[in-house]
Amino acid sequence: MEAERLDDAATFLEEAKPLLLADEARHNLILGIAGTIRDGFYEEHRLWLVRDAGRPAAAALQTPPYNLILARPDSDEALAVLAGAVAEERVPGVVGAVPEAERFAELHAPGRWRRTMGQGVYELEEVQAPPRPSGASRVAGEADRDLVVRWFEAFADEVVNEAAPGHADAAQAVDRRYSVDTSGFLLWEDDGEPVSLAGWGGPTPNGIRVGPVYTPPALRGRGYATALTAELSQRLLEGDLFAGGRRFCFLYTDLANPTSNAIYERIGYRRVAESAEIAFG
Repeated sequence: MEAERLDDAATFLEEAKPLLLADEARHNLILGIAGTIRDGFYEEHRLWLVRDAGRPAAAALQTPPYNLILARPDSDEALAVLAGAVAEERVPGVVGAVPEAERFAELHAPGRWRRTMGQGVYELEEVQAPPRPSGASRVAGEADRDLVVRWFEAFADEVVNEAAPGHADAAQAVDRRYSVDTSGFLLWEDDGEPVSLAGWGGPTPNGIRVGPVYTPPALRGRGYATALTAELSQRLLEGDLFAGGRRFCFLYTDLANPTSNAIYERIGYRRVAESAEIAFG
């Protein structure tokens, strides 16, 4: 069993495919980010693959300075080999499903890691339509860019932890989504005013990730985000916003927020894994 650091994301995706597609929902983040690396959106990246008798046994990637993103290994031995390959790299933390993220953290930084956030990984195959509030959805265009950036930043400030990208990175992330036809943002408008935002991106071979979903605090409790997420998910499945459509959609929820988890479950999302964000040091 050996670990190799790869330079080419297309090669990484092809060789890691049997491992990653064995649980596509669990691995939607690493699949989606590897795809953006392949498409040229990250100049600096690190890709690791552990092989056992020629088969992929463990995989991870990093886009510095952000956290390592980990796939589920097929054995503890493969995870240990991967941890050894990453040992000398500058890695601030790890993101991955439980228990593999915590097992990696103990190998990489024994006694020197802490869990900063727990998230639910959700998958949807069929939308259960919720009650419809007043208003309607529309795709966010270039004229909406500043509003989308502000709400993306507000989402980051409110929902994610201290290891999350800062405001400059939020603006960069928004511009990246505007630049390709595999991602974007949908707005819900009521009486001509935007009241809620939902994004999509990170396509995998059969699915696509929904998020962020954000409604300003003063406008919450009116069903805007629920209706918007349901409509976005349906349009992604049908191919209205993504050529060819998708078999399923994914999204991440903050496990500390039972309200949002319940909302997504009511429109058809089901929890398939728990993800942990872990900081080292």
